[in-house]
Amino acid sequence: MAGFGVRSEERLATCEVRLQELFREVVTHFDCVVLCGHRSKADQDAAVRDGKSKTPWPKSKHNPVVSLAVDVGPFDRPAFPIDWEDRERLSLFAGFVLGVSRIRGIPIRWGGDWDGDTQVKDNDFDDLVHFELIS
Repeated sequence: MAGFGVRSEERLATCEVRLQELFREVVTHFDCVVLCGHRSKADQDAAVRDGKSKTPWPKSKHNPVVSLAVDVGPFDRPAFPIDWEDRERLSLFAGFVLGVSRIRGIPIRWGGDWDGDTQVKDNDFDDLVHFELIS
């Protein structure tokens, strides 16, 4: 069974306990890497500047000291660590995460379906590795 490396564990540890619980379960079935948990002001400003986020500091769910959001993607050995061009694999991974979250009763939103209507073509901004707690 897969598990997180040291850097992924450090990033995940900055997140709310339900996100930690969710992704520690996910990684046992689907190898993945934690890219980001908490973001400082400088990190959030950079994410907005680089087009990776549209939410300014301190309004992102990544910004609280205990982050309410996490960026996680499927680990891809040939593309190490993630093949950003493989939208299908990113969506497959998200579907798996959403399924595990439902089973565990952890309400989350995915950055590939912000309104949660299961229609993925109606987004005006895709963040396919972003998962955040609802409420």
